Amino acid sequence: MAGSVNAHIRPLRPGDKQAWEKLWRAYLEFYKTSLPAEVYETTFNRLLGDDDRDFHCLIAEVAGTPVGLVHYLFHRHCWRIENVCYLQDLYADQSVRGQGIGRQLIEAVYAAADAAGAPNVYWLTQEDNHTARQLYDRVGANSNFIKYQRPA
Repeated sequence: MAGSVNAHIRPLRPGDKQAWEKLWRAYLEFYKTSLPAEVYETTFNRLLGDDDRDFHCLIAEVAGTPVGLVHYLFHRHCWRIENVCYLQDLYADQSVRGQGIGRQLIEAVYAAADAAGAPNVYWLTQEDNHTARQLYDRVGANSNFIKYQRPA
């Protein structure tokens, strides 16, 4: 990939709180949402937890600076014996967009899923998120499912 940068992908650490929050706030702003401070605190603590039900987080660093993140979790599935992996949040800072950070984070989740014996990794995106979908079409397969949820 032209213009790609090789990021260091690593697990979230307690000292990452400020950088993680900056990246996650930018991700949420992209989706035109914000959350109460309590959700940030609870989510960060869950990401650092050792409960198998908790989320996991990987950070992408370039030159020692966090520039991207991915949140994922493993869960049971009625159609499989093995757990599956849900990639919930993926974000690369605007300064590194188009340089392969998103792909590297997805591939790191694929590796984590393989290591955990989870044969399937899936995620959702908005239909009009054309930039991200260009990447997703290269690293995944569109399942053709439409998401519904309980009205607020």
